[in-house]
Formats: sequence, structure tokens, C-alpha cells
Amino acid sequence: MASSHIPLPDKPDRVFDRDAEWRELVAFACDSRPEARLGVVSGRLRQGKTYLLEALTGTLAGFRFGAQRGTEPESLNHLAAEFARYTNASAPPRWHGWEDAVNDLLALGDHRPTPIVIDEFPDLVRQSPSLPSVLHSAYRRHDGGRPGQARLLLSGSSLPLMRRLFSTASPLHELSDLHLTVRPLDYRQAARFWNIDDPALALLVHAVVGGSPAYRRDYVQNDAPADGKDFDAWVCRSVLNPGKPLFREAYHLLHDEIDHRDLALCHSALAAVATGCSTQGQVADCLGAPLTDTAHCLGLLREHGLLHSEADAFRPHLIRLRVAEPLLAFEHAAVRPHRSALEQQDPVTVWKRARPVFDSMVVRSHFAQVCRDWVLRFAGPDVFGTGPGSAAHGSLTAPSHPGGADMAADVVVRGHGGVRDGALLSVGLARWDEVMDLDHLERVRGLLGSLADRGEDVGRTRPACYSGAGFSPALRAAEAQGQVVLVGLDRLYGRT
Repeated sequence: MASSHIPLPDKPDRVFDRDAEWRELVAFACDSRPEARLGVVSGRLRQGKTYLLEALTGTLAGFRFGAQRGTEPESLNHLAAEFARYTNASAPPRWHGWEDAVNDLLALGDHRPTPIVIDEFPDLVRQSPSLPSVLHSAYRRHDGGRPGQARLLLSGSSLPLMRRLFSTASPLHELSDLHLTVRPLDYRQAARFWNIDDPALALLVHAVVGGSPAYRRDYVQNDAPADGKDFDAWVCRSVLNPGKPLFREAYHLLHDEIDHRDLALCHSALAAVATGCSTQGQVADCLGAPLTDTAHCLGLLREHGLLHSEADAFRPHLIRLRVAEPLLAFEHAAVRPHRSALEQQDPVTVWKRARPVFDSMVVRSHFAQVCRDWVLRFAGPDVFGTGPGSAAHGSLTAPSHPGGADMAADVVVRGHGGVRDGALLSVGLARWDEVMDLDHLERVRGLLGSLADRGEDVGRTRPACYSGAGFSPALRAAEAQGQVVLVGLDRLYGRT
């Protein structure tokens, strides 16, 4: 780690949040040990990796190169030109291959700790498969490691390739001191980032654009809805406006991640999941595609971080799917059926037709996921009696309907030990647009009774109700008596 007498630089004001990420990066970059170090920064597209690394190299007078897809000679020429500008050389170096380039890059740290960032490193590896071996050789050429204080950071958005490049089986794994993942902002951070104080509006916006910082800065030019009444107008002028980059971002996001031959099926699979198909079999039935093709497609989406799969809280053998990126869910459930109309009609007319689907499918499922996120990120151990280990959807098949799982809970909380073994801490329902009443509590109690009949220990399980519309006085009274945990928007967003 960096020497204690060397003060670490403060994060620039222009970088929102990312305090933990900044601390890890500057500790790595300012490490004063006298040998070259290697770090890895990964994360999906649009999460602000480049913005963060630019801030790092700008603060510490480091070097950054943004790779692009192209041939090896072209990439070396671009890198040489950037290198010459950074070193104030009269002409770019004449490198004969990556060995020369890597040696010169690492030499930038011969006299002081210097961050050297190669952004979108996977694009270079695709054109130069030997590059990881070249790096390994450069670091291992000297006994005890390469001398100097180069702090090389390799960044990439291609999650499958980054995992392969730096897995435990990779020669680069043993060299890397830092493995940093830049994730989307959580829903509370996103509300602050968009400068939205109204929790209901914040959740609606998050259901559209999620926690990707780039969407506010670069895709809608900092246009945020002024208040709840402005939400529909904001969607029309910023998200469904063909003149704004966000209009086709969902398509480009998938296009940048997935091979062309799989694009059509992946779009259809995302649409199926976004509109309620939660298992692989349901998706295959919806698409009318062979199960093998569907499994391959869903595997690709999971591998690229665009689809999450989680075990059902009551039936761990049942794997449930959900779209990881809110913008993709918004697009494939609410907008995609109206794409052709958007080319011919004004967004206001089209959004009036799409809004009911947004409310009934997109926001309802998104609200349930935010509730599960609240459990894991923000609920203290006093809420459920101990710290939660998992929060997931749970479903049971009623004996009278053996073919259907008609008893479901949106937020099932278990203690540490996994979905199968963790103690059942809480079972709850989430309703975005319903004022919840004692009927909802009775439904939870009925589910707990069914679980008890199946052998589940529910003696300490706390019923819970999560609502975006509020709770009746009778349910509030039940909360005061310790009969139920109530979580509304103010609590979700830390306002109570």
C-alpha cells in the first residue's frame, strides 16, 4: 500500500459519489513500493469507468489511452501519438510491436508512482491475442518483479473477456494487485445524481434509466424532470425524442455487447423477460424457439451482465430471470412495440399508449426489485432481527393448483446461509400503486401458514408490506403493535 507519509489526493468535485472506488484507485496509484504494479478496472458500459480514470490521471499527471477496435498497427500508431504528446517528444516512437510499447509505457514510472491507464483493453486483445503474454513477460523479466513505480491500470467493459483475461487461470491474475468493479449507482445515489427530492419521481426515473451516470451527462444533456407532473413530458422530450442519444441507446447497448448473429433472439428474449417470463422454459415458450437456442441466448445475456438469474426463495431449484439494466426493461416492455409508430407520430401520442404498460409491468417489477435492494443495502439488523443475507422473490404451488405457482411473495428475506439454508427472516408483498391494508397482511400470514405446513420454520419470520402508495390507518396500527414491517417510499429513500 501507499506509504503513510504520502497524502492521498482528494477526489475532484466533478466526480459524483464513487468515494470507495476513488480511495482504492488512489491508494493503488500512489503506492510507493519500488516495483511496477498492475490493476484491473471492469464494469458494464456507461457506468463512468472512463470518467473516473480520466479524473485519476488528471489529478496525478498520469497517462491514459482509450483503445478502439482496429488493427494492431493502427492501435500502436494511435498509442505512440498519445505517448509522444504526453512526453512532449518531438515525434512518436517507432515501435516494432507491443513489446516495445509496453516497455516504454512502464518506463513512465521509473522516477515516481505514475498511473498508466489503458482503457477498453479487451479491444486491444481482440486484435493482438499475444498482448497478455507480452505484459506478463515485461513484469516477470526481472527477478522480484520489474523495478520502477509504474501503476498500470487495464480497464474494460467486455465482462466475459475481462473475466477470462484475469481469472485465476490467467497469467495476469497473479500480477494484479487491484480488481475494481465500477457498478451502476444504487437507487438512492441515482436520486441524488439526478437531483430529485421526490421519492416517487426518483423511482419512476430510475425505472427508466437506472443508475448509469452517462445517461444524464451525455445522453439527455442534464435534462431532469422538474417534478412529478413533468415526468411524462420528460420521457417524451428526452427518452423518446429521436434527436437525443438516449432514443436508441437500448439498441446500441445490446449491439455493443452481443455478437450480431445473436442480436435478434436476444432482443426477443429480453422482451419476454421484461413482460413477465421469469424462467427459461417460459421464455422458450414465448419465443417459440428451441430450448437449446434459448439457453444459449440467455447465457450470453447473463455473461454480459444484462440479465440476472436468481434462485426462487421458496424453491431454490427454480431459477428466475430479470433484466439487469432498467433501460433495457423499459425499452423492451414499453417502447419496443411502438418503435415504428415513433418514427411517424409525435412522442406524446405514442407515450399515452405505452404508459399503461410502463405502469403495470415495468414500474411494478422495478419497485419490487428496489425493495429487495433496500433490504440488502439499507435495512439495519434491527428491522428483521439480524442482518439479511439474501432478498428474493418466492413462490409456492398451491395444492389445489398443482400446475401453477399462485402463492407468491415479492420480498423474501433470509439470513446468511444462502437461499436454501438461511433462516427465514421476513416474507413481504410489494405494491407500487396500491394503498396496502390488513388484507395484504392476511395474505402474508396465509403464505406463512403454507410455508409452516411444508416444514419451514416461521416462528421468527416477520411479515412485511412495501408500498409506493401508502398504508391504511389499520395497517399502521398493526405496525405499532409489532405485527408487521411497513416500508414506504420515504423509508426506501432514507427520509424517515
